[in-house]
Amino acid sequence: MEAHYIGIDIGSTATKLAALSGERALLGTTVVPFGTGTQADQLALETFYRNSRLSPSDCVRTIATGYGRLIFRGADAQVSEISCHAKGLHHFLPQARTIIDVGGQDLKAIQINDRGSVQQFVMNDKCAAGTGRFLEVMSRVMGLEVAELGEYDARATGVETISNTCTVFAESEVISKLSAGVDIANLVAGIHDSVARKITGLTLRMGILPEVALTGGGALNTGLVRALERNLKCGLLLPSLPQFTGAVGAALFALEGRL
Repeated sequence: MEAHYIGIDIGSTATKLAALSGERALLGTTVVPFGTGTQADQLALETFYRNSRLSPSDCVRTIATGYGRLIFRGADAQVSEISCHAKGLHHFLPQARTIIDVGGQDLKAIQINDRGSVQQFVMNDKCAAGTGRFLEVMSRVMGLEVAELGEYDARATGVETISNTCTVFAESEVISKLSAGVDIANLVAGIHDSVARKITGLTLRMGILPEVALTGGGALNTGLVRALERNLKCGLLLPSLPQFTGAVGAALFALEGRL
C-alpha cells in the first residue's frame, strides 16, 4: 500500500478527484457527472478506490475545493477553487501566468506569479453566458451532444453571428436561424465565437499576462479553443488533464500540509 494525498473538486455539474504520491506523482483520477448537493463526493471516492490499488486507510490528508467543498465531511480542510486552480495549473504548466477556467456554471480568469500564487482574478458565476451551461443549452436546441461541437466547428465554412449573449435570448436566436436553414456547422462556430467573446471580455477586465492557459471542461472543446485563440489573439496552453486542475491543486495543498 502507498501513502497518498487526495484532492476533490466538487463543482456545480461534476466532481473530480485526484490522488498524488508523496513525490507529487499523479496516482490516479476519477470524475463523476454530478456536483454539489448530491452524493457525488462519496461516489467519487468509492469509484476511485474500487478501481485503484490504493487503500483509503493510507490516505494521509484530503482537501476539498469547489462549490461543494464546505458540505463534504470527509475533508481535513477546504481551500477555494481559485487557489486550487492556480496551484494545479502551475504544477502542470509553470510557464503560464493567466488561467481561464470554463466550468459548468461559472467562468474564472486568474493571474498567477512565477510561484503559482494568485495575484488577481475575476469571476462570472451569475450568468450562464461563457460557461459550459450555455453550450449545453445550445447543443440541445441543435439536437447535438456537447462532445460533438468541436467536430461540427471544424466543418464550418463561416461563422454565423450570434448577437445575444444571454442564454434565453440566444436560444431563441439559434432556433430562428435553424428555421431559416442556416448551416449547423456555421451556427456551431458562431456559438463558440459568442462564448469566446464573453470569455475574452471578462479576461480583458483583469488583464492578460502571457502565457495563457485554458482549463475546465471547455478546454476539451477544440472549437471553443480555436474561437478563443482568435478572440484573444494568442495561442492557448492546454494542460494534459484540464478538468482536474482544481483537484490536483487541492491534492498539492494536502501534500504540503499548509493552507
